[in-house]
Amino acid sequence: MNVEEEIQKLEEEIHRLGSVTFGVLFNDDRCANIFEALVGTLRAAKKRKIVAFPGELLLQGVHDKVEISLRPPPQAVGVAAATS
Repeated sequence: MNVEEEIQKLEEEIHRLGSVTFGVLFNDDRCANIFEALVGTLRAAKKRKIVAFPGELLLQGVHDKVEISLRPPPQAVGVAAATS
């Protein structure tokens, strides 16, 4: 699976889990089976502005309570600004 596919799967899993913290995502059995390197996938998704979380790197235990949120797609941001 390439990075783009993993990011798409990450989006799907965050939608499935709803409001999610790193600990929930990291400890979820389904996510554990999908992602070889969850931290790397999260960093790639953040770099592409698909997810948002504080800091650059999340570590198990230390950052379990850090919330990870999906960012709206770029076109949705433009539409929201135009309708305001």
